[in-house]
Amino acid sequence: MLTFLIVIHLIVSILLIVAVLLQSGKGSSMANVFGGGGMETVFGAETPAIMNRITTVLAILFMINCILLTTVSFRYTGPSVIQRELQKQSTPSEQPLKPVTPTPSTDVPKAQQN
Repeated sequence: MLTFLIVIHLIVSILLIVAVLLQSGKGSSMANVFGGGGMETVFGAETPAIMNRITTVLAILFMINCILLTTVSFRYTGPSVIQRELQKQSTPSEQPLKPVTPTPSTDVPKAQQN
């Protein structure tokens, strides 16, 4: 379920970006750069109204999907990556580690006398 929602989220995000970039602006916009200036003849005379509706629907889908992803991810009970790494580190290895005992040094110089 979570993977399906993430895929839908990616698709809606890309479509929302495209819809925003294709809208005609006040000056030269990205729509004119990619040849979107002739798009008004393709969709008819009411292209801005259609693009506004498409953008609005995609934005609503984006917000609903964000809320769904948040609620579903809180219900996911699997261990996190950090918890798995901590469990790997806390498990004892096959060979026990021997404690290192410091050996006293015999080459201690004598104090100098004045």
